[in-house]
Amino acid sequence: MIDRPSANGQAVAHYVSDAPFDPHAEERREYKGKSRLAEASQLRLTWWRFRRHKLGLYSAILLLSAYLLITIVEFVAPYNVHSRHVDFIYAPPQQVHLFHDGAFVGPFVYGRTMTLDMDTLQRHYADDPAQVQKLRFFCEGERYLFWGFIEGNRHLVCPAEGGQMFLMGTDRLGRDVLSRIIYGARVSLTIGLLGVMTSFVLGVVIGGLAGYWGGWFDLIVQRITEMLHSIPSIPLWLAMAAIMPADWSPLVVYLGITFILGLLDWTGLARAVRSKLLALREEDYVLAAQMMGAGTARIIGRHLIPGFMSHLIASATLTVPGMILGETTLSFLGLGLRPPITSWGVLLTEARSVNVIALYPWLLWPVVPVIVIILAFNFMGDGLRDAADPYK
Repeated sequence: MIDRPSANGQAVAHYVSDAPFDPHAEERREYKGKSRLAEASQLRLTWWRFRRHKLGLYSAILLLSAYLLITIVEFVAPYNVHSRHVDFIYAPPQQVHLFHDGAFVGPFVYGRTMTLDMDTLQRHYADDPAQVQKLRFFCEGERYLFWGFIEGNRHLVCPAEGGQMFLMGTDRLGRDVLSRIIYGARVSLTIGLLGVMTSFVLGVVIGGLAGYWGGWFDLIVQRITEMLHSIPSIPLWLAMAAIMPADWSPLVVYLGITFILGLLDWTGLARAVRSKLLALREEDYVLAAQMMGAGTARIIGRHLIPGFMSHLIASATLTVPGMILGETTLSFLGLGLRPPITSWGVLLTEARSVNVIALYPWLLWPVVPVIVIILAFNFMGDGLRDAADPYK
């Protein structure tokens, strides 16, 4: 530090670095940045590009949060999936308040009083300001079996002792809609992943072999895909779902629906893989791998598939919402999953009547997570496709 006089004669302190002057410092930093890019793996480059796609990144965080949620639904849901409250059938959603009579109380809901219209037999609920029911957090509530094995009674949020908390209302049996949506996420989200794994494996293997081998195998695969494409998807789903016996256990039905959705959705991916491999199998690096003795599986898996991984990633992320919509459609029509299994499609069966929707519109709440998850998968797929594209 040195002192130099200013214009008005006062000393001003100036700080001088003790490091030696380097005229090539800027060039060294630029070279270091380029070297960092040159030495980075393809996976790291994809991640760096994906981080710049804000909408895709936020969608990925949302989906990751949703899939983490389904691992602890018993803890997050305020009630059990089949808990009934016979005194609150078709109860509308309750509003959470923070202030009562101008004073801060904390999160609470007002108690409910019910009156029955004897002319229409419709229940009318009204808030009772005299009943201030504070919400409890990390509290003991209804007992449950965590993943069907471990007993517990700890919940993230619970109603007051002797109170009620129906933030999204109740259904015709007095079951909490919010709790059932949370429990239904476990089935609806996992059925998409299991289904896409089935279709992804079939599409890559069958389409890859058809494109690499060609000949009679390619001819047979093309005829099969054309036949499956000519059949309308929804009637085909309905026919396949109706084949399953009604006495099957809910778990077997769940696995059956997953297998059906995956079995019927591999054709589009197989065609894309076939067309790409037809163009790449004559490249020099493929011929070099063949001359070195590489087998078909190694050539396809190590040399050809990575060349269009961006398309495979986009196809996979777009297939998952299709699986979720397929399960929702089948369950909504009564030919998919059946109670006691709870999924978003099963929950929407409560809202098949126009009269029910007009009187109890909160029964349509399960459609909101379906829309949000499908949009999140589409946005994340766009971001991953752009990030994994080696030509961008």
